[in-house]
Amino acid sequence: MHCRKEQSFEKMEQNGNHPRKKKGGLVTMPFIFANEVCEKLAVVGFNTNMISYLTKELHMPLTKAANTLTNFGGTASLTPLLGAFISDSYAGKFMTITVASIIYQIGMISLTLSAVLPQLRPPPCKGEEVCQEASSGQLAILYVSLLLSALGSGGIRPCVVAFGADQFDELDPNQKTKTWTYFNWYYFVMGTSILVAVTVLVYIQDNVGWGWGLGIPMAAMFISIITFIGGYKLYRNLNPEGSPFTRLVKVGVAAFRKRKITKVPNSNMLYQNHELDADIALGGMLLHSQQFKFLDKAAIVTEEDNVKTPDLWRLSTVHRVEELKSIIRMGPIWASGIILITAYAQQGTFSLQQAKTMNRHLTKSFQIPAGSMSVFTILTMLTTIAFYDRVLIRVARKFTGLDRGITFLHRMGIGFVISLFATLVAGFIEIKRKKVAMEHGLVDHANEIIPISVFWLVPQYSLHGMAEAFMSIGHLEFFYDQAPESMTSTAMAFFWTSISLGNYVSTLLVTLIHKFTAGPNGENWLPDKNVNKGKLEYFYWLITLLQFINLIYYLFCAKMYTYKKIQVHHKGDNSSEDNHIELVNNTL
Repeated sequence: MHCRKEQSFEKMEQNGNHPRKKKGGLVTMPFIFANEVCEKLAVVGFNTNMISYLTKELHMPLTKAANTLTNFGGTASLTPLLGAFISDSYAGKFMTITVASIIYQIGMISLTLSAVLPQLRPPPCKGEEVCQEASSGQLAILYVSLLLSALGSGGIRPCVVAFGADQFDELDPNQKTKTWTYFNWYYFVMGTSILVAVTVLVYIQDNVGWGWGLGIPMAAMFISIITFIGGYKLYRNLNPEGSPFTRLVKVGVAAFRKRKITKVPNSNMLYQNHELDADIALGGMLLHSQQFKFLDKAAIVTEEDNVKTPDLWRLSTVHRVEELKSIIRMGPIWASGIILITAYAQQGTFSLQQAKTMNRHLTKSFQIPAGSMSVFTILTMLTTIAFYDRVLIRVARKFTGLDRGITFLHRMGIGFVISLFATLVAGFIEIKRKKVAMEHGLVDHANEIIPISVFWLVPQYSLHGMAEAFMSIGHLEFFYDQAPESMTSTAMAFFWTSISLGNYVSTLLVTLIHKFTAGPNGENWLPDKNVNKGKLEYFYWLITLLQFINLIYYLFCAKMYTYKKIQVHHKGDNSSEDNHIELVNNTL
């Protein structure tokens, strides 16, 4: 793992201080994790059980409610691109997280008020069938609240992960914590907060009221803002170095303008300017790669170019060309995560609807809220992360020789396989559930509880949790490690955009299947009111097929992927070329 961008050695020597020993490290983690914990309490406390709020309180049809949630999830995972751009280009991570948290707080206040004030939601149903759907004005308040929450998430999600990783410097002997360990425990802490949300908060929403159910995470978000700002003096804050997207565009323009120039026979003849790149490559210069050679033309020096003060729209350095190559290489791996999220998204919609029809009683007086079934996903994820970090890495290290045990591409591949089995199993469990409903004559009764234990759903929930422990953390590691040094927030945004598109693909699938499987007698794979009359197992198996195709695609992309190479300058080496080059095995 290469070192992360920080102040240059020269600047430290001139100032006569050692900021690495004063800033960052483990002492900053409580402040950073506090922000993430409360953000997840707010997001998950809202999302996990919101299908119930939309259908029972706002009286939305099931498919419309499911699509509303996946659209919100998609938007909330797309806005990180905006947050990352602002962070990497202008504001920096700390300021972006702070402002975004405040915006999120406003959205939570608005959402809580919509749940508390009767005039902001439709009246209760009169009987089982007579329900007035929420008015356009009531829905507008809901959507504005969701939009503010999505914008707030867009600033928090891409920055808080990268900001935490920035606090560690692997060259500093006092901060030997590996970034891959940080990612494991970041996800573990996040998972713990989600566990609280899907148990305590969901119970409060179902049994106490939505005012309290949303008010508690709203208060938690306020506390997180105060806590995060309170750690300001401890943080290692890295200044933004201008828009990374503009740099990438300049490389593309320069390569296009020189498209007719003959390629140089030796890559050593390409333009390099370490002084020009110093502010964007403090972690090390990217070395020339053999892929996408047409972009190399941007670094060919012609008679019209001034190498001392180059016009970057005509001449780019090798490092800047390799930045663009890195982003292009990451694209196929990024795309492979979309279908996995499509599969995972069903836990908050149709899997929850399954749970609502099943026997959830632990005792005669207590039953598990349907929204709390995802606790099995989280518990499995947390257990898998702990096992992976404490046991699997140590065992794998003996065979691979890697500090991290296995590569993040291996880790992602394992997650894809497990997720495939999750939806395959879900289809068979749905057949079992409907069989029991048919045996007891309950197929036509949407609101009757089928005498089959909700614990039949545990395998599909648990497999999704295990898949996330492998794939999602591997995905985070991949983006942070393989992205250019100056684009760490942007790299985290890539992670969230794959989640965004996964939710949008889910919306598209649900919409198309609901439309094209509709029969003349109200038959449908995904009916609006009575899931017992549907063919939900076919839907799960369709996703399983898509995941199988996606797995083949991923294996091909991972096999072809070339890791970036970095030339790292080490202080104290007396040679004129004080470099260390780390090469990583580029096979799956």
